[in-house]
Amino acid sequence: MSITALLDLTISADSAAVAPEVLRTVLAATRAFAGNEGVEVLVDTNDPAHIVVVEKWESLEHDEAYRAWRATPDGASTLGSILAAAPTLTKLADTGI
Repeated sequence: MSITALLDLTISADSAAVAPEVLRTVLAATRAFAGNEGVEVLVDTNDPAHIVVVEKWESLEHDEAYRAWRATPDGASTLGSILAAAPTLTKLADTGI
């Protein structure tokens, strides 16, 4: 069963200029990870500091492997350095309906 992960981010005002490059770098590794079927970055039209990253995963197991990798020194990213608050992650399963 495929999974869609929504990563809700708030970029700090001090990081607005560097955020696009940090996101490009971080998400290149996400896109290259086994089981990733695509990543979209959506910006709130009323608040450009509010970004939602939409990740499509082949399965819950692929998503979980990715999250576990991100928790290791090899998978660690600089994403936290540009955030004003902790990100929120929501995982949604495709029901096939």
